[in-house]
Parts: sequence; structure tokens; C-alpha cells
Amino acid sequence: MRINLHSRIASRVLLRLAHGSYANENDIYDLALASPWEQWFGVNHTIRVDVTAIKSPLKSLEFITLKIKDAICDRFRDREGKRPSVDTRAPDMRISGFLDARAVTLYLDTSGEPLFKRGWRQETGDAPLRENLAAGLLRTAGWKPGMPLLDPMCGSGTLLVEAAQMLAGIPPGAHRHFGFEKFHEFRSADWQDMRHAVSAPAHLVDAGIFGSDISGDMLMMTKNNLQRAGIPFDIPLKQIDAQEIKPPTGQPGLLIANPPYGERIGVRGDRQQAPDELAVVFFSTFGSTLKNRFAGWTACLFTADLSLPRMLRLKESKKTPFFNGAIECRLFRFEMVAGSNRN
Repeated sequence: MRINLHSRIASRVLLRLAHGSYANENDIYDLALASPWEQWFGVNHTIRVDVTAIKSPLKSLEFITLKIKDAICDRFRDREGKRPSVDTRAPDMRISGFLDARAVTLYLDTSGEPLFKRGWRQETGDAPLRENLAAGLLRTAGWKPGMPLLDPMCGSGTLLVEAAQMLAGIPPGAHRHFGFEKFHEFRSADWQDMRHAVSAPAHLVDAGIFGSDISGDMLMMTKNNLQRAGIPFDIPLKQIDAQEIKPPTGQPGLLIANPPYGERIGVRGDRQQAPDELAVVFFSTFGSTLKNRFAGWTACLFTADLSLPRMLRLKESKKTPFFNGAIECRLFRFEMVAGSNRN
């Protein structure tokens, strides 16, 4: 319960129920059949089974998924005369199987919906960051509460909301439900005590978190998302093109952004130019803005475009690989020391 409530980085929290070697699909069926599923949920709960594998010699993950499902249903039928139903859209219980070359592990998912679904986001722009990815980017960039933070291309505000919740002491799971709430052994009183033990958000006059975007619609989404996420203090938001931004505070801090790419950059003006041409012009000007106005700041830009430093005409001090879903990306870090970071 505590991990699900407080983890900003995890995607799911899985409880291992069984582990063993296998030679074929029947071995996996036998392992699932011998596992005490009834200790955790009942025949009236709906289930879903998902299987992943690395270097498994077995050919069909779909067939393995079916064998695990059949084993769970057969165990309930043998013990209670009925079997649970399958619901692939909104199951009560999610069961995960993982295979390597020799062993299989079966898990019960304690999270339910993936943990990046915090429960506050109802509005998004194009290609929004997942919330746990945004939290990972902030951590990798080295941001800590008290350090000035600016997102000059904030979109629907995911980076700002994650940072503001950290500063306010609001757990990422404060506004959602979890799979473990349907377990047999779930103790509602303990769960409520755990949630209520969270410290009340601090009242801050100046949080040191700032956002801007060229789109007024995006800023309205950000404002609404901040409100739904329970942020109790003001986050200044400004409608301005990122090429024209200035430091929002005299103290250097962290500038972090997920810049637009492809067709998304077309919102910034000339529809007659191809997205690639727009990108070169935009990022060249944005790079000059960083060099001329943000000396002493650290700039971290997250993108799938590995040519970004060249377009900015800046040399990164570090690049960290990330995956945004199936897309390989980089978090580029630039130390904005005046006159020392040109290629």
C-alpha cells in the first residue's frame, strides 16, 4: 500500500506468487494451477492475464496466456464449482507472467491501473508525458524542492504538476484507487490511516515553480490540472513563445522541457514551411535565448530528436537515455555558462 501511494517512478507494483522452471506450456499451467489465488481474490472477481518474455524458447505468448488463465479458472472450478470471468478492459485482478529462457514467474498486480495514471489528468495536449516519466526526468535532472524551476513549453503541465506535488508533499497516489483495495486481506482502516498520515501541504507564497507556453489553451489545461492535483499554492503561468522567455527569478535554477517536434512545432507560425525547417529556425533561436539570458542555469531538454544539440548550437554536458513508451529518447543536459558551451 505504501509503495503504491508514494512511488512517483514505478509503473506497477507486482506481488510475486509463484516461480519455477519450465520446459513447455504444461509446466506453466501446473505452476499456475498450484498457486493459491483464492487467498487473494474470489470467484466473483474478474481477471486479466498478461505475459511478457525475454529469450523464451516457447513460440506463442498468446497460448501461454491462455494456459495461465485456464489454470486459474480450473483451480476455482475444482474448489468452488465456479470460475472467475475474464475482463480485458477493467478487470478486478490483473495477473502478470514473465518468462526468461528457463523460468517463469507469476505475479498479482497490486496497482490496478498503471501508476502513471495519478487520477488528476483529464485534459492533455498532443503527445503528453506520462506522469512517472516526468517525475523520472525531474529526478535525473537533479531538481529538488527549493530550486527554481521553469518549463517554457509546459503543454498541459505534467512536469509542473509533478514538481508542485513534490514541493507540497502530496503523494502521487492521493487521488486514485488501486488494485489491492479488492484483495481479500485488504484492511480499509489501515489504508485510510496511511492516507491520512500524509502531512498537510505547506502554504507557500513563492513556490519557485514557473511555466509558460505559446498556447493559451495549453495554459488553461495546465491551470485546471494543477487545481485537480490539489496544488495549494500559485504557479505563475505566462503565455509567451519559448524563444522570447527570460529567467523568472534572479536565482539560477533548472529549465526543463519536452520540446515540440514534427507537426507539433507548426503551432509556432509559418504553415508554409516544413516541420524540419521550422524546427531548425525555432531551436536555433531558442539556443541563442538560452546562451544570452540564462547564464548560470542548467537546461535539460527531453526529446527523441538526437540532432537537438546541433540545432541549438550547444554542446551537452550529459545525455541520458530514456524510453517514452517504445520511442527511444534522450534527456540532454546543458550547463549554461556564458560563452563556454558553443560547438
